[in-house]
Amino acid sequence: MNKRVLFTSIITLLMLNGLTVSAQNQEGAHIWSPTSNPTQTDGSLPAAAQRVMDAYPAFKMTYRDNALHFEDGTKIIYDDGREKSFEEKLDDCDIEDMFSMDYDRTSTVPGYLEDCGRGRNEELFKKMYGRTEGEVRKNLVSVNWFGQKIPFTKVNGAAEQLGKVAAELAKLPQYRKYLTNASTFYWRKVRGANRQSAHSYGIAIDINTTYSNYWLWSNPNSSETDTLKYVNRIPLEVVEVFEKYGFIWGGRWYHYDTMHFEYRPEFFMD
Repeated sequence: MNKRVLFTSIITLLMLNGLTVSAQNQEGAHIWSPTSNPTQTDGSLPAAAQRVMDAYPAFKMTYRDNALHFEDGTKIIYDDGREKSFEEKLDDCDIEDMFSMDYDRTSTVPGYLEDCGRGRNEELFKKMYGRTEGEVRKNLVSVNWFGQKIPFTKVNGAAEQLGKVAAELAKLPQYRKYLTNASTFYWRKVRGANRQSAHSYGIAIDINTTYSNYWLWSNPNSSETDTLKYVNRIPLEVVEVFEKYGFIWGGRWYHYDTMHFEYRPEFFMD
């Protein structure tokens, strides 16, 4: 048996037994594949990289040499090695930066500059959902949403999960007024920035703005590092249903956007 076949056999055996794959290829580089435990690591595999691999299994990513590798031979650097300010982590976010904050589901008022999920590695999201408006549109499907048909990406099961959110919220009719007049896909940049909005990828939904609050609406002319007054009118029971199915809430950001929910399962891989 040649070395390549032997190596492949070892990897397959480890995965079938539910173990974290830690083996060496012929060049001696460590290769990792998804497991059921995103925090399991021996120090060679960053836990955040494992979270991404576990959250998006359809892409069959592996990790080696400080990068996530895809089956087509492309790769995305995990840590670019640069120290960054808060704003730089938003505008030039590597995969490690995405996890520089925790998504806190226990606090009702976010701490100063706690914006977990607001930063996205654009290479990763464009790789998964599409690099252009046309590419994203090819994967949009219609989701029934309280009298609307709204477009959402089917990639990574996002549309399916949003459908589950709708089905569960339908059992809570007292909250319907917060959910109507929703908006989803819109290929655009984030307001005042040069990075793509999550709405561009078809993974975000904004619910009724009549009952929503946005940090710049309540704090006009504020900068990213100013002290903000927090305001929210969205019931937490609504939020908890979204979170149950892998959606983060913009109301848990210091720079709050309480209408905004975004499919980000990597933050729920505990």
